[in-house]
Amino acid sequence: MKKVLLSTLLFSTIIFGIFAQENPSEQIKKVKFPENYQSKLDVVYTRVNNWEGRMDIYYNPTSVSPTPAVIHIHGGGWNHGTKESQTGFGSWFKAGFAVINVEYRLVQVAPAPAAIEDVRCALTYVKTHAKELNINPDKIVVDGSSAGAHLALMAGLLENDRKFDTNCPSNIDMRVAAIVSNYAPTDFSGNNIDAKKWKSLANWLGDKVDNQSFRTSVSPLTYVNKTSSPVFIVHGNADPIVPYQQSVALHEKLDQCGVYNVFITVDGGGHGGFDKEKKTEINRALMEFLSKTVFQK
Repeated sequence: MKKVLLSTLLFSTIIFGIFAQENPSEQIKKVKFPENYQSKLDVVYTRVNNWEGRMDIYYNPTSVSPTPAVIHIHGGGWNHGTKESQTGFGSWFKAGFAVINVEYRLVQVAPAPAAIEDVRCALTYVKTHAKELNINPDKIVVDGSSAGAHLALMAGLLENDRKFDTNCPSNIDMRVAAIVSNYAPTDFSGNNIDAKKWKSLANWLGDKVDNQSFRTSVSPLTYVNKTSSPVFIVHGNADPIVPYQQSVALHEKLDQCGVYNVFITVDGGGHGGFDKEKKTEINRALMEFLSKTVFQK
C-alpha cells in the first residue's frame, strides 16, 4: 500500500515541480486536504522589520505516529512567486505527509541572503513546533524547483551551520531527512556561472554581485560534506535558464563526499516541462530514493 501511495506522490511531486518555473503568470487555487487533516493558514514563522514571513501548514493531528513532512519552497527567480500558487499536494497527503508551503522575502523586499534566512527560519519553526503538529522532526523533506530548489538545498545543506540563522536562533538539530532539487542553481562562485549575465541572479545578489566570497557563501555547493542529507536531483541538459552543469557539479561533489544521491538527466530537456515517458522514469527513481531515505528512518 505504501508503495502505491509513494508512486502517486512522486507523480504529483514532479508535476507541481514542473510548473514552479520562472513564469510570472500564476494560478491561485485553494488547497484540498483530507478530512482528518487540519490547516493553519498564514502562520507567521518570522518577522523582519515590517515584513512577516508566512506559511500554510496542512497536518494530521490524529495520526497514531508523528508523520513525515515536506517543506515546499516555490520558485520564481527570487523575484516573484507566491505560496498560494502552489496547490499540487494531494498525493503527499495520501502518503501521510504533512505539507508546509512557505513564502519568503523576494528581492523587491530584500536582496540576498534574505530568502535563505527565511527558509532557515521556516525550517526552525517546523522543527520547534513538530510535536504540536504531530510531525516527526527526523522525517522532514525540503523540496523546490529552480530558485526554490536553490533555497531548499541551502536550507538542508547548511545543517547546523548558523550563519544565516540570526533572525531565528535556536539549538535544535537542523538536519533534514532528504532534499529534492529540480533544476537548481548550485554554484555562484564563478566556476560554473556568470552571475552578471543571469539577470534574476544579479538582481538577487544586488551590490554583492562582484563579491566572490559572498557568492560562495550563498552557493549550496559550498556546504556539501560527508554528513550532508541525501539529495534527489533532476535537470534537463538543454535547460535555457539554469545551466545543466550546475546540477552536474552538485552530483559530482556529493559523490566525492560519499553522500547518497540520485541524478536524473533529462536528455534534451529544458527548464521542466518534460515528456510523459521521462516523468515516469523520474517518478520511479524518486520512489526508490524516498524508500531508501525518509521511509527507512
